Amino acid sequence: MLFTAFKISLSALVIAFAAWLSGKRPEIAGFIVALPLVSLLVLPFSQIEHQDAENSVRFAKSIFLGVPLSLVFFIPFLMASKLPFSFWGLYVSGILLLVMVYFVHQWILAHL
Repeated sequence: MLFTAFKISLSALVIAFAAWLSGKRPEIAGFIVALPLVSLLVLPFSQIEHQDAENSVRFAKSIFLGVPLSLVFFIPFLMASKLPFSFWGLYVSGILLLVMVYFVHQWILAHL
């Protein structure tokens, strides 16, 4: 239970710091958020908790594939000037693209 509280606290601190920084220095906050912070936190948490190196390697491979695929979320924002959507329309469109790319991710992993 103590380890779970530690994981939650550290993760919340990282997210809260990035959100706070986005109001003061959005360029730096964007760079920090673009770093594989979640992966840097979750991979050792998973290894410590499960003690399964083979599973952790499979996990890392899935992350490696998922990171570039997940960038499709930003496509509607990049095309915002050409789309008749508000922020929320762009956001929902990005999420729908993520749902589609999830199936691509699973297909590729099944064939590796």
